[in-house]
Amino acid sequence: MTFVLAHLNYWVVVVLMMIGLYIVVSRGNLIKKIVGLNIFQTSVFLLYISLAKVAGGTAPIADERFTVYANPLPHVLILTAIVVGVATTSLGLALVVRIREAYGTIEEDEIDLQDDEE
Repeated sequence: MTFVLAHLNYWVVVVLMMIGLYIVVSRGNLIKKIVGLNIFQTSVFLLYISLAKVAGGTAPIADERFTVYANPLPHVLILTAIVVGVATTSLGLALVVRIREAYGTIEEDEIDLQDDEE
């Protein structure tokens, strides 16, 4: 039990990752697929932030009182990834709007049926 509690953040990451993957694979609604991708993406962010945590580490400030430093690079990269994630989500939602205008639905099966008829 202590192993599970000691690595709780990694268990949360795995659960979120599997939830996001399940939503993407099992749902036909395009909006739900985008939500699933965002959940999956958030789990990856949490994984990288968890890996970058240094026990007892401080910000990299040159001072003789501090001996253990945390690398700020993973956190900066995750901030950049969050911005890219917001941009790709907005692009995906804009594409869903255009698909809705063209096909009258956002359900994957109905779109496939309409494509097969043409």
